[in-house]
Amino acid sequence: MLSYRWILLLSVVVVVAVAAELPLASTTFKTLTGNAPLVIARGGFSGLFPDSSQFAFGFALSATSTDTSLWCDVQLTKDGVGFCLRDLLMQNGTTISQVYPGGKQTYRINGVPKTGWFPVDYNMSLLTNQFSTHIYRWAVTQALFSRTEKFDFCNFRIFSVTGFMSSIEPSSLWLNVEHDVFYTEHGLNMTNYILSVQKLGFVKYISSPELGFLETLSGGIDHKVKLVFRFLDKAVSDPSTNKTYDSMLSDLAFIKTIASGIMVPKSYIWPVTSENYIQLPTQIVKDAHDAGLEIYASDFSNDGIFPYNYSYDPLEEYLSFVSNGGFSVDGVLTDHPLTASEAIGNILIISHNGASGDYPDCTDLAYEKAVGDGADVIDCSIEMTKDGIPICMSSINLYDSTDVQNSKFSSLASVVPEIQTKPGIFTFNLTWEEISTLRPKITHPYHDFVRNPRYANQGKFFKLSDFLTYAKDKDLSGIMIIMKNAAFMAKSLGFDVVDLVTTALSNAGYDNMDPTTKNKKEIMIQSKDSAVLVKLKQRLTQCKLVYSLPLKVGDVSDSCVADIKKFADAVIVDRESVFAESKGFIIRKSKVVEDVQSAGLALYVEVFRNEYVSSPVDFFADGTVEINNYVQLQVPIGDLAQLLDAECSTGGMLPALAPMPVLNSSDVIEPPLPAAEPKSAAGSSATNACVVGVLAPPPLFSSSREYVLLATLLLLQML
Repeated sequence: MLSYRWILLLSVVVVVAVAAELPLASTTFKTLTGNAPLVIARGGFSGLFPDSSQFAFGFALSATSTDTSLWCDVQLTKDGVGFCLRDLLMQNGTTISQVYPGGKQTYRINGVPKTGWFPVDYNMSLLTNQFSTHIYRWAVTQALFSRTEKFDFCNFRIFSVTGFMSSIEPSSLWLNVEHDVFYTEHGLNMTNYILSVQKLGFVKYISSPELGFLETLSGGIDHKVKLVFRFLDKAVSDPSTNKTYDSMLSDLAFIKTIASGIMVPKSYIWPVTSENYIQLPTQIVKDAHDAGLEIYASDFSNDGIFPYNYSYDPLEEYLSFVSNGGFSVDGVLTDHPLTASEAIGNILIISHNGASGDYPDCTDLAYEKAVGDGADVIDCSIEMTKDGIPICMSSINLYDSTDVQNSKFSSLASVVPEIQTKPGIFTFNLTWEEISTLRPKITHPYHDFVRNPRYANQGKFFKLSDFLTYAKDKDLSGIMIIMKNAAFMAKSLGFDVVDLVTTALSNAGYDNMDPTTKNKKEIMIQSKDSAVLVKLKQRLTQCKLVYSLPLKVGDVSDSCVADIKKFADAVIVDRESVFAESKGFIIRKSKVVEDVQSAGLALYVEVFRNEYVSSPVDFFADGTVEINNYVQLQVPIGDLAQLLDAECSTGGMLPALAPMPVLNSSDVIEPPLPAAEPKSAAGSSATNACVVGVLAPPPLFSSSREYVLLATLLLLQML
């Protein structure tokens, strides 16, 4: 038997997150009743644990608000016992095919032959007995490939509906009956079973895609229990009426005589084009409310297929259904119930190559989108052209962000050992005029997750001077300039990047802004080269200087921190330098945060992406939960990993993780930058332009795409 100690331990911090971070928006919603939309946890927290398992239900109850309704897909055994399982074909959610390999049968479901293992062929005792020997295990449905298989190796018990009620004691239970006609054909009476269990008091909602089944309940159901008719794909027919669900959309008045609400796939409300972009919303929410029906939306998960408009941000998708200004559904059915309840508080938003989750890096479109999304700071990563012009470009290799391979410059490919060991065409191989002829290329950090293909090659690149002019009059708190390869530029190309950047800042007027105006900007300069920051520090600039640490650092020595503090105001580290991971699970927290913050340095963390496969399992495929934990909360470090070790068989255990290296002074101290012989296009000596005021208070976090986020002493990059 699994211990609820783990469920409570894992849930404490998450509950705090929800309680502390509820939206500050109006508490009124355009639902039928004006109440907040209902969060319905399908099979419990089935986005993490096996659907309808003890942990899935227990964790959903503990990790979300008390108003969350737990969804149970009711199946009936041969002896008429109801239990919770998402699919009538049991092999899709369990390992029954391994336990009873000879049990495969073929039956007709709504007139269509289906082959597999069916509950009508087994008494409940056969199923529960197998669990006591740890042979029959729940398995996460792998249609969504990012979900961990580790919990398939745990001893999760099957739940009868009554056993579920007595063990979990949910405040709100939603029973869904998908195949009453099928069970009737096999001599089982689902109506009598549901009428009997709803008398126990936990059931608040009963749904079915068979209107005839709901009609059989309407006379004997408790008046406090709501009946909800569930629409499936429009072309499919309700077997109890032989009408397509599409045609039944015009019968809402008749449905109201039987049910108090309807549930529809989310595409009924926000249709999606064949190119995976959302269209204008339909009138179905208004039509349902006009008919006196509540309307619930289904098919939500954090790791499904998102229309490109949402940039892989599940929170933004939920908001479009519950808080878009024009309407609000009455509830959402989801595999990830925490995300449907959450929101983020005050954070400073810094773009990462502009809104590069929506448009190609460092283009006018990316910067415009970042500002429009509410970014407080926009960033420019400096590279140099052949004719000595500093430009904003996410990579020195034009292969990464342009179509240069297919241009007339493709023959210029070469290997530059100081930069990389593979061939490339670099920004310093082309003049600014030549680079301006190239088409931008949107970045795809994960091959299977395509970003905004409609605009994958749109936009124009910015020179640093263009970027500074653009940012100067925008409602921004500041700008971030990132300097890379400064020693190479000086030694091999004769460009003094520090001189060029500070000159550009001065020429753009950033050294004489009126500090009393809203256009006063703070200038942040980031580099992984300490020599760059030392040179800036020696010029007595008042920029905020940010030092990038090497990857996967586990500790920073006291002497190293002291040396960093001599030339930097903050440090930036990679994500795994804070939380060490093994096979996607957080194992432990490093000492880096403590080392750096105790010395009075700000600590920034990168890189965070909206694509759900980028997050550790501990954050439930939810970038907002992840950010919340870095910004304000202490993650229960390693608890899921401990759960695997304590409750699961060998196949679920994680490999040991070797200690990460300690950063010492010798790793950060560099010789001074080499002198550069200025070229004609390189400009003149620089003046001190880094005189800025303190950052204004940041606005509330809005749905971000590819951003760096700063809160308290943490900076995060949302791609």
